[in-house]
Amino acid sequence: MIARRDLASLIGAGAVAATALSLSSREAAAQAAGQNTFDRIVAAKKLRLGAVANGAPWFMRDKASGEWGGQFYDIGKALAADMDVQLELVETTWGNAILDLQADKIDIMFGLNPTPRRAMAVDFTGPVYDSALVMIARPGFDPKAWAEFNDPKVKISVDVGSAHDQVASRLCPKAQIVRFKSIDEATLALRSGRVDAQCIFWMGGVRAVKRDPQLGKVIVPQPMFGSTSNAAVRREADKTWRDFATTWITYARGLGLIREAVVSSLAKVDLSLDDIPPGVTF
Repeated sequence: MIARRDLASLIGAGAVAATALSLSSREAAAQAAGQNTFDRIVAAKKLRLGAVANGAPWFMRDKASGEWGGQFYDIGKALAADMDVQLELVETTWGNAILDLQADKIDIMFGLNPTPRRAMAVDFTGPVYDSALVMIARPGFDPKAWAEFNDPKVKISVDVGSAHDQVASRLCPKAQIVRFKSIDEATLALRSGRVDAQCIFWMGGVRAVKRDPQLGKVIVPQPMFGSTSNAAVRREADKTWRDFATTWITYARGLGLIREAVVSSLAKVDLSLDDIPPGVTF
């Protein structure tokens, strides 16, 4: 088995040379040379990860201590450790993450599904894990297929700009898509009876219903819409950062690190593997 420390060799001679510089010198040199994202991260010894404070189980932030957790925090922390750089959390939203990448506010954002619209704006790594889109249907509403949601009488809540928004809009063009700023607001609309269903990926959907069974139930509409959860990076001519991140993700999946982070994050929100809807894998 390959030791995680061996991954550091992938960084190359540039990283070794960079360690001889002070932090301020490295940052100045990176800016002056107009380096690509990978070289700049190594030179500055800082990886800026986009994080969503209310995004459990993907991201979690303790209101009292300010400490972060969640599966993508754990994954980002492991990535930074293998690069021998400091992890810096930059708060964002799922809807604003693409703009923050383009504006050079963050270096990487985990948990983004590679939709065609997003792929026109940023680059994506290889898959971090497989995912599936589900619906939380209000009590008394029991559709089985996407076609049953695709009805002008049906109101579906989504968080604006998310993959939930884009997929629901494409698969249910006849339905009334009601957009909110956050996942929590979209869930509140379902709880208050303003919509018939909420479109969401399975982890968030299962967690929401387990916390509040009166929301309704999680439905995996047929045919099942499968997607992948990837990391997004800023688009640039030099693809070193994208390729390195993909290499690291493949390595981390092989070690079981990704699965461990997911299972750990589910446990923190009182979910287990038994709560996964039938047919859904990750």
